[in-house]
Amino acid sequence: MDEPIANEPIVNEPIADEPIADEPIADKPVLVTGGTGTLGRIVVARLLAEGMSARVLSRRARPVSDQGPYEWAVGDLAKRTGLDAALAGVRAVVHCATNARNDVVATRRLVEAARRAGSPSPHLVYISIVGIDVVPLPYYRSKREAERIIRSSGLPWTILRTTQFHDLVATLTTVQRRLPVVLTLSGTRAQPIEVAEVADRLVELVRGAPAGRVPDMAGPEVRDARDLAAATLRALGLRRRVVPLRLPGRIARTLRAGGNLAPDRAVGTVTFEQYLDSALPRPAPGPDLADE
Repeated sequence: MDEPIANEPIVNEPIADEPIADEPIADKPVLVTGGTGTLGRIVVARLLAEGMSARVLSRRARPVSDQGPYEWAVGDLAKRTGLDAALAGVRAVVHCATNARNDVVATRRLVEAARRAGSPSPHLVYISIVGIDVVPLPYYRSKREAERIIRSSGLPWTILRTTQFHDLVATLTTVQRRLPVVLTLSGTRAQPIEVAEVADRLVELVRGAPAGRVPDMAGPEVRDARDLAAATLRALGLRRRVVPLRLPGRIARTLRAGGNLAPDRAVGTVTFEQYLDSALPRPAPGPDLADE
C-alpha cells in the first residue's frame, strides 16, 4: 500500500546562490523548453510581445517556413544533446517541456546544463500541476520529483502549479466522440484554466525575481466531470450518453475528494464554455444534441 503523501507548504523564498545580473531585460534571451507545444508557443509569443528575446528549444531543426522573430536551438533533454549551446547566454529558462516517461531525467539534464551555463545562473521557471502532493498518479509523482530537483539545484528558481488546461479537459471527451457513449469518472470534478492566462503568468514570473513556489493558479469554475463532458458534446453537436464510472482505488478516491482542485485560487477568467466557443468547430444549426 502506498504511503500517504503529505501536502507541502508553499515556499516563497528561492534557493539562489547568485543574483541575476542587473542588465536590460531584452539583452539576454529567455529559453523556452517545449517552445513548440501548447503552452510553450504561447509563452514565446508573450515574451516577444513584452519586448523580451526568446529562444525555442526543440529536438527538431527549425522548419524553413518558420520565420518567427526568435532564436532556435536544437537539443534533446532526455539525451543530453545540444543543451550547453541552448543555454549559452540566457537570462532565464521557462521549462514547459513535459513527458510522462522522462520528466525527471529531462529536468535533471536541464538543471545540470543550467549550472554549467556560467555566472549569473539563469532563473529557472517551472510549470507544475495542482494536487501532485495528493493525487498518486505516476505522472504527478514525476512532477513532484522534478520540483524536488529544481528546489535543490542551487539555481534561482520559481515554480507555478496550475489546474488542467481547457484543451486537456475537452480532449477527454473528444477522443471518445466515435463511441456510442462517453465515459467519465463518477463524483470527480475539474477546474480547467485557459492556457493563455497561464502563459501570461509565466512571463510575469520571468520578468520578476526568483520567487520559490508561488501561489497556485486555477480556473474560474469547479465543474463536475459529467457536466464538462456534456458541455463538450453540445459544442460538437454530438448526441452521446454520458456514463459516469465509479472506480475503486486511491487515485479515484483522491480525485473524488478534490485533490486536483484549488477553489481558493480561482484566478482564471475564461470559462470552459468560452474556450469551447472559440476552439471547437461550430455544429450545424439544430436542436441541442447532447444528452445530459
